[in-house]
Amino acid sequence: MDSESASNTESNHMVRTGIKTTLWVVLGGYAVFWVMMPTNTYQQTWRSYLRVHIDSTYFGTQGPNLLVHFATILFIALLGCVYLHVVKRSNHSNFERKQLLATWKKPMLVKGPLGIVSGIELAFLIMFVALLVWSLSTYLHDSFSTITPQSAAGSGETVWEAKMENAALRLGLVGNICLTLLFFPVTRGSSILPLFGLTSEGSIKYHIWLGHTVMAFFTAHGVCYIIYWAATDQISEMLKWAKVGISNVAGEIALLAGLGLWATTFTRIRRKMFELFFYTHHLYILFMIFYVLHVPISFACITIPGFYLFLVDRFLRFLQSRQRVRAVSSRILPCETLEINFSKNPGLSFNPTSILFINVPSISKLQWHPFTITSNSNLEPEMLSVMIKSEGSWSRKLHQMLSSPSSIDRLEVSVEGPYGPASTHFLRHDTLVMVSGGSGITPFISIIRELIFASTTYKSKIPQVLLICSFKNSSDLTMLDLLLPISGTPSEISSLQLKIEAYVTREKEPSTSNGKLLRTLWFKPHPTDKPVSAILGPKSWLWLGAIISSSFIIFLIIIGLITRYYIYPIDHNTSSIFSYSFRSFLNMLVICICIAITASAAFLWNKKINGKQPNQIQNIEGSTPNTSPGSWVYDGGRELESLPHQSLVQATNVHYGERPDLKRTLLDCKGSSVGVLVCGPKQMRHEIAMICSSGLADNLHFESISFSW
Repeated sequence: MDSESASNTESNHMVRTGIKTTLWVVLGGYAVFWVMMPTNTYQQTWRSYLRVHIDSTYFGTQGPNLLVHFATILFIALLGCVYLHVVKRSNHSNFERKQLLATWKKPMLVKGPLGIVSGIELAFLIMFVALLVWSLSTYLHDSFSTITPQSAAGSGETVWEAKMENAALRLGLVGNICLTLLFFPVTRGSSILPLFGLTSEGSIKYHIWLGHTVMAFFTAHGVCYIIYWAATDQISEMLKWAKVGISNVAGEIALLAGLGLWATTFTRIRRKMFELFFYTHHLYILFMIFYVLHVPISFACITIPGFYLFLVDRFLRFLQSRQRVRAVSSRILPCETLEINFSKNPGLSFNPTSILFINVPSISKLQWHPFTITSNSNLEPEMLSVMIKSEGSWSRKLHQMLSSPSSIDRLEVSVEGPYGPASTHFLRHDTLVMVSGGSGITPFISIIRELIFASTTYKSKIPQVLLICSFKNSSDLTMLDLLLPISGTPSEISSLQLKIEAYVTREKEPSTSNGKLLRTLWFKPHPTDKPVSAILGPKSWLWLGAIISSSFIIFLIIIGLITRYYIYPIDHNTSSIFSYSFRSFLNMLVICICIAITASAAFLWNKKINGKQPNQIQNIEGSTPNTSPGSWVYDGGRELESLPHQSLVQATNVHYGERPDLKRTLLDCKGSSVGVLVCGPKQMRHEIAMICSSGLADNLHFESISFSW
C-alpha cells in the first residue's frame, strides 16, 4: 500500500511539473506577442502571415486574434483547472514545507501610493511598466516617422495635428494592454490566479492599479481626439456611428461610463460613500458593451478573453446565489460579534482564510457582503462558520435581528463561494507569528483550527504559534472563544504549542460592568434550505474546465456558421458591407448564450447529484450551554484542573492599557523560518512590513492576510 501511495504521489508530481512547464512556455510565447505587437515586424510580417494562413470565410479577420489571444488565454485557464484538480486530489498543498521564493516575497516597498509591495510584485510591476513604455514609444516613433510637412499638407493638416491624431490612437492601443488584464483579479473562481499563488481577494490591489491606468490612457485617448477634431473643424465626428470602422459615439458612451465609475473609486469617496462606489461600479457593464461596439470585434478579441472568464464566473455565482442555504445556529458574543454556522455538504472543502459572500434578503436583496470563514472543512466536515463584527449598517441590522429577545427562529440567507487560496504554506515555518487588530483575528481562527486538525489527525510536526491580538475593549476578548468550533473542547487546543498575547488598548484594567454572556441561538430547519455546497461539486475544477472549453467550442461553431452563411454573403456577394457594430453585438450575444447554456447544464447536473444526498443536521434537539469551560465569559468556576493540559485562558496573557512592542517581539522569535502573518489596520501592516524588510532578521517571512467581516 505504501509503494502504491508513493507511486501515486510521484505520478501527481510529474503531472504538476508537466502542466507548469507547459504553462510557462505558453505564457512566454504570449508575452513575446505583446512585446512585438507595436513593431513593424509584427505589423508587416507576422500579422500578414497570420491573415494569409488563418483568415477564412468562417471567421474572417477575427480569426488570427481568436487563435493567438482568445484561445491562448482560455487554454491557460483550462491548464489551471487540470492543475488545481490534481493538487486538490493529492492533498499536496496544505502540508508542503518547501520555502519557495522566500526572499522575493519580502516587502520591498512599504510606504507610498502602492502600499506594501513585495520583491516579486515589484519585479512584475517594473516589467509591466516597461511594456507600456516600450509599446507607447515604439508606436509613436514609428507613426511620427512617416509624418512630414508634405504628407500632413496632403491631408489638409498641420504636422502637430497629424501627430495629435496618431498619438490619440496609440494611447488607446496601449490602454488596451491594461484592459486585457483588468478582469483577471476580480474573477473570484479563477483558475489562473491560483497558479501564481494568488486569490481574488488578495489581488484587488492589482485591479485598482490596472483600473487607474486604463482610465488614464482612455481619458487621454478621448481628450486628444476631441482636441484634434476641434482643431481641424471636424467636431461633428463626435456624433459619428460608422457602419464600417470605429464608432465614435459608442466610444464616448464607454468613456463616460468609465469616468463615472472611476470618479467613485478614489479612497476618500470609496470609504465615506461605499454604497455609491458599489453601485456605480456596475457601470462596467455599459463600459464593456459600448467598448466592444466601439472597436471591430476582430480587435476586441485581443482584450476580452479575461472578460470572458469573468462572465463564466459571474454567471456561476448568479446560479449559486438563487439557492437558500441552511443556517444552523449563531453564537452571539458580548462584543456585538456573531458567529453564524451553516450546514455544509461533507464533500465541500476549502482552505484556511477562505471567504464566503452572504446575502440576507430580509435586510437587503441587493447587498452581498464577504466574510472570512472561521471553520475548517476537515475538522468540521458538516459545518461552515463565519464571524460577523457589527461595524456597518448591514451588520448592525443583522446583529439586532439575532440578538433581540424576540429573535427569529429561521435565518433566510443565500451565499456565494467559498473562495480562497488553492494552497496554504503555513506548515513550512518553524514558528508562526500571527498579528491581528480587532476583527482581523478572523482568518487566524481558521488557521489555528487547521493546525489543530494537522496535529491531531496526521500527527505531523506543526510550528509553534504566537498569536498577538489587539482589541479596543475587554469585551472583544470573547472573540478568542471562537478559536474552538462550537462542538470543540478546550482539550483540542492543548495539542498546539500556542501562546496568545492579547492587548486591550482602551482599558487599564478588566471591565466588570459587562454582564452579558455568550449565548447560542439555534435555527429551525426548513425543507427548501440546502447545505452549502460547491457550485460545481467536488470535482469543481474539472467542471469549470469543461464549461470554459465547451462554451468556447460552441461559440466558434455558431459564430463560424453565422459568418459563413449570413455575414459572408452580404460582405462578398453584394455591394453592401455588414455593420461592424452589429457583428460585434452578434459575437457578444453568442458568447453570453454559450456561457449560459454550458454553465446551466453543469450546474443542474451537479444540483441533481447533490439532491440525491441526504441533508445533514435537519433537526437538533436539546439545549446548548451558553459557553464552555475555559471561556472568557464562562459564568461559573473554571475547573482548569479537569482539563488535560490547557485552556484558552491559560494560554493567554492579557495586557491592559498598552500596545504590543512588535519590533522586539518579532526579533526575539527563534527558528530558522518564522512566518509573520498580519491582518489588521493599514498602519499595523506597514509597521510589521518595515520590520521584516529591514534586514535585522533574515528568518522573518512577511505575509499580509486579506480578510472580510
